Amino acid sequence: MSDALVPIGLGLATLVVGFLVLYLLRLILRRAARRTQVAAALSKHGRKPAHLAVVALAAHLTIVGLPRADWHRAAQHVLLLVDIALLAWGAAAVLAIVIDLALPRFRTDVRDNRNARRIHTQVSVMQRMGVAGITVLAVGAMLLTFPAFRGAGASVLASAGIAGVIAGFAAQSLLGNVIAGMQLVFSDAVRLDDVVVVEQQWGRVEEITLTYVVVRIWDDRRLVLPTSYFLSTPFENWTRTEAAVIGAVELDVDWCVPMEPMRAQLERTVKENERWDGRVCALQVTDATGSQVRVRALVSAGDAPTLWDLRCDVREDLVTWLRTTHPDALPRVRAEIDGSVLPQIAPGPQPHRHDHPRHQEQDAEHRDDDHGGDRAGDDGEHQVDGAEDGQGQEEQPPLRHLVGDRHQEGLAALTKKDAVLRDRRDQQS
Repeated sequence: MSDALVPIGLGLATLVVGFLVLYLLRLILRRAARRTQVAAALSKHGRKPAHLAVVALAAHLTIVGLPRADWHRAAQHVLLLVDIALLAWGAAAVLAIVIDLALPRFRTDVRDNRNARRIHTQVSVMQRMGVAGITVLAVGAMLLTFPAFRGAGASVLASAGIAGVIAGFAAQSLLGNVIAGMQLVFSDAVRLDDVVVVEQQWGRVEEITLTYVVVRIWDDRRLVLPTSYFLSTPFENWTRTEAAVIGAVELDVDWCVPMEPMRAQLERTVKENERWDGRVCALQVTDATGSQVRVRALVSAGDAPTLWDLRCDVREDLVTWLRTTHPDALPRVRAEIDGSVLPQIAPGPQPHRHDHPRHQEQDAEHRDDDHGGDRAGDDGEHQVDGAEDGQGQEEQPPLRHLVGDRHQEGLAALTKKDAVLRDRRDQQS
């Protein structure tokens, strides 16, 4: 029992001293990180592997000092696996530290950052490939520590070709995306922070891996696409060669819009806007059909988000200018009504003269005149008829205005019919 207390105490002391040293180093690196990037990278990526190294060292010192037992060999084998994992983790941490020290030299917060974004994209993918390679080597080394796997190495190598073919068919989609990801990165077709339009969505490339690409859409949603999508489907890359882009603002206005004042207003608007980069400012008529004229204003900005805000500002200013200074240039619909081209309207059935109450009274008067032979009744009838004719003549002009010249023939026929009826009544009387 006394032989076991010494190695256990040594292991505990190693843990305490080791964690205390790591804590002091952490404080030192945290203060130094404000002045140097090396300290910041060591503090970020080396802290967890260092803690695991202290635990592994304490375990080694404890097991080595303990008396031999049946579990001693199994414990040493577990520690060997931990050592392999620790080495792999340390190698991945060193790779991350080197990349963190190298990438800040290529700044992406400047206007012309195309080369920097290309390097960031390629380095990030190479880092993932390096970590994957280290993981595969570590797993292989762990498997070789088992005697069963070591003895079956020859048969495994012999069947590697057949296994590779089977794995290729089984993981065809995965391997296709991996190959597409490598081709996508090293062909410089798309980079980190590129402004792209995919699936009718505008966004920025936020992450590129060997199997998928993450696009951050303008409303902070994420669109995840396989890497093979960018090799098989056309997409728009607004920052392929440079970040500066040109945008259009289209307005539908009336034919009487004053182009020169509107062009001058556009120039004043962009010159007063800090988002305009001073490259492009133009106003063109792109279409003139129907009742409207389409006007397009071209403006430019340093990047896509700035261009979007500039387009909104220009559109708002031009709409306000048209509404306040030239309201007659706002879109409107004109219509000219010509009576000669209106469709013919068949006159409805006219009521018979004898069906009207007034005409019935007149007919009764005529009958009285026939029996009495009073000439004065005839004169009264002629006066009544003349009044009715005058009334009809007063109603004709608005009727002619409504139905058009083509319907005057029908009106003349009705007038002639009324005249014939009056003559017959006169003869009878």
